[in-house]
Amino acid sequence: MNKKQIPNFLTTFRLAIIPILVLSFYVQGMIANVMAAILFAIAAITDYFDGYFARSMQAQSNFGKCLDPIADKLLVIVAIVMLINSNYGNLWILIPGLIIICREVLVSGLREFLAEFHVNIPVSRLAKWKTGVQMVAITGLLLGEGGSSYTLHHMFGSLMELDLKWRIVNIINVAAKFLFVLAAALTIITGYSYWKVGFKRM
Repeated sequence: MNKKQIPNFLTTFRLAIIPILVLSFYVQGMIANVMAAILFAIAAITDYFDGYFARSMQAQSNFGKCLDPIADKLLVIVAIVMLINSNYGNLWILIPGLIIICREVLVSGLREFLAEFHVNIPVSRLAKWKTGVQMVAITGLLLGEGGSSYTLHHMFGSLMELDLKWRIVNIINVAAKFLFVLAAALTIITGYSYWKVGFKRM
């Protein structure tokens, strides 16, 4: 494979992961949580590297410009929808999840609107932090209580006391929810910059 095709391959790979991620929610047992978290983490890592390779190799293409943001948004939205569905009534997931989804849709619409005026808003450092926090939070939520306990059990077995294992599981769950709420807050802040520029053109 041509080295300059690596970014496009990673984007395509990320799109291919999405249906597998959805199917993992219908697998029975704690391993399903681990599978979903690993798939999402791999996809999140490829999101970083396809952009890195595209810049370092000067391999930007129209294919990547079109599908890369689509793959990113689909991955996040699908993961959040599945999390909301599998954690029915959990407001710690529902409210931040809906905020993030609405922001993604609104920003996509504003980007398309501003493109008609040849206005391009560069991604801010805060937006990059938002993406990082969001990816870590969703990975933690996908791991879930069952996945966390499954992983600790198979990694440490009898080397760790049961009480300590459950404390770690609780820490993972609380941290993931906190980061998800933080990601939603950063989503609002970073989304405002798009709205401010777009509103001036209306």
